[in-house]
Amino acid sequence: MKISRKSDSWLEHDHSHDAHAHVHGAVDPAIFTTERGIWAVKVSFAGLILTALFQSLVVLASGSVALLADTVHNFGDALTALPLWVAFALARRKPTRRFTYGHGRVEDLAGVAIVLTILFSAIVAGYESLERLLHPRTVEYLWAVIAASLVGFAGNEAVAVFRIKVGKQIGSAALVADGHHARVDGLTSLAVLVGAVGV
Repeated sequence: MKISRKSDSWLEHDHSHDAHAHVHGAVDPAIFTTERGIWAVKVSFAGLILTALFQSLVVLASGSVALLADTVHNFGDALTALPLWVAFALARRKPTRRFTYGHGRVEDLAGVAIVLTILFSAIVAGYESLERLLHPRTVEYLWAVIAASLVGFAGNEAVAVFRIKVGKQIGSAALVADGHHARVDGLTSLAVLVGAVGV
């Protein structure tokens, strides 16, 4: 009986030691996930902002309302990175008495914020388009409009591929959804190209 207890004690000690070593030797997967998420959001934000800024310069020079709508959309896409950024940052916090399961559900609220941002950018683009129909203006520098539309497509597609890839890697539905939205916006940039060729 004594030998059995000694053996059990030795096994228990060995098990706890292995567990202790395992905890200190591993990286918390939740931290890895949110770090990857924040990195993805930063890269996406930078890519879309640069794309939108370039298009803004062409809009000012050309007066293209189609490109203006695409530019507003790209700025909107860039701004959707902000609620995702906040969500990933909050997800890193430890559980509290009020939020005993942590702050991971904040990402759901980020999804709602993204939808509202998309809606706002669509309203602005629609208003500007109606305004141009009522007060027509000649579009200038069509070659620049074409170039800006191609840049818009390339920028959105690159961001879409990047967001979807990282979103699937870390299991973020919001990041994947935002990537698909960026892809659709890339197609609207090609619509600007068709309009410029038509003019």
